[in-house]
Amino acid sequence: MSEAGIGLKGDSMDLTQPFEKLLGRFETYYDVKRENVTPPFDAEAEFHSHDEQFFLVRSATISEAESHEYVYFAQRGTLDVDTLRSMDEKAWEAGISHVKPHKNHRNSDVSLIILANEITDGAAAVIPQLRHYKSYHFSLQGWSQYRLIAVESSTGRIVCNRQGRDLKKLVSDIF
Repeated sequence: MSEAGIGLKGDSMDLTQPFEKLLGRFETYYDVKRENVTPPFDAEAEFHSHDEQFFLVRSATISEAESHEYVYFAQRGTLDVDTLRSMDEKAWEAGISHVKPHKNHRNSDVSLIILANEITDGAAAVIPQLRHYKSYHFSLQGWSQYRLIAVESSTGRIVCNRQGRDLKKLVSDIF
């Protein structure tokens, strides 16, 4: 992949190795796609889970629940406010476009993970404010939440929104 293709354009640190390490962590449970991904992202991953409970025989189903997660990955030299807002909007739209609410749909969550050499102060201030939530038929047919986390390679600083806190452990030792 060319440097121009991933948005690094001559920045000091190469993010390829940490990015591959991050994707490797997701490949165990997620279907990771590196080609033909939604622009401006460098990779995306999907997770689907179907759970059902039944009494004695399968035909006596007590409950069913489906959960889905759509994760978008990006690597950038510098993450500024405009780039952040653009990626935030595109990740939420792309993730929500997959949702098909129905009676057994529990949740379909969207996550955006950004690795950057530098995160501007403006972008770091905006990240905790970026929230999205959608309820389907008053939550009777599920909901969607949004998680966002950005890691600055030069300092190891991690910035996330409230829902993205649970991703900190996953990305904390990448650099």
